[in-house]
Amino acid sequence: MTLRTLLKMMPLLAAMASLGSAGALASDVFPSKPVRILVGFSPGGSNDIVARLIAPKLSEALGQQVLIDNKPGAGGNIAASTMLSAPADGHTLMMCTTGTLSIQPHLIKAPFNSETDLLPVTQIANAPYLLLVNAALPVKDVKELVAYAKAKPGVINFASSGNGTGGHLAGEMLKARAGIDIVHVAYKGTGQAMTDLLAGQVSMIFDQPVSSMSYAQSGKLRILAVASPRRLPALPDVPTVAEAGIPAFDPVTWTGLCAAKGTPAAAIERVQREVAKVLAMPEISRRLVQDGLEPVGSTPQKFREFLVADKRKWGGVIKEANIKVE
Repeated sequence: MTLRTLLKMMPLLAAMASLGSAGALASDVFPSKPVRILVGFSPGGSNDIVARLIAPKLSEALGQQVLIDNKPGAGGNIAASTMLSAPADGHTLMMCTTGTLSIQPHLIKAPFNSETDLLPVTQIANAPYLLLVNAALPVKDVKELVAYAKAKPGVINFASSGNGTGGHLAGEMLKARAGIDIVHVAYKGTGQAMTDLLAGQVSMIFDQPVSSMSYAQSGKLRILAVASPRRLPALPDVPTVAEAGIPAFDPVTWTGLCAAKGTPAAAIERVQREVAKVLAMPEISRRLVQDGLEPVGSTPQKFREFLVADKRKWGGVIKEANIKVE
């Protein structure tokens, strides 16, 4: 190639370089397409409800559609595996839970490492459990439930949204600390578990208020207690499990957002910032509190520190109660 030819081509080469730089810059803009939030449980459960509550406002803030995609099964591990198989660009996130990140690593061999394969984005809310029974069960409080279970060992069964989830562990804690024989029935999500509880196929459940209070208010289920250190503002007349004589019984859970390892920090920070703004909106905050939840919206670093402490806490509970998953 002659010098004259090269000089003639320089404007074209400069234009191509400019287009390449613009394309690279455009690809770095987040979000550049719809954002998918995976929920590891069936529709109708607490995590699904919270995700769908914040999704419209988050969509407005990000300028892209936010889609909720349910991937139930294996206590949230199917959703995690789905996220980890997608490009780590922030456009696929997951509603992470106590069961998936803090409990299951102590009980089962998951297909991923919760500490190295997932990145914390933000803790959305704290979520204490309610102890609920089918209205036909002849008990009105925790003491009557324990007495009934001791009189009829193996008769009461309790539902959960999956093996190794917080609801499962709460039931096992009650079983161990109250000295009763109750049978665990695992489902692929709270929605399916609640359907069978309402039908009387199972007797009780530990569930978050957001997905269960309406059934109690309609008389289909009976709330016996709240499994938290103190009573809930939304349910001031409902006693704690500790008040019923089972001390230090507070398996409070949480829900948050996680991303895959390798996701750009800018994308994580943008999502966290916008979620925090959504949670601070009066209509969203009020709805969460009414549903028995405590909005958080923490930074990725704060969420990481919380996860380390929470995993340690649940490990101690599992060891104390000698809980195992078959």
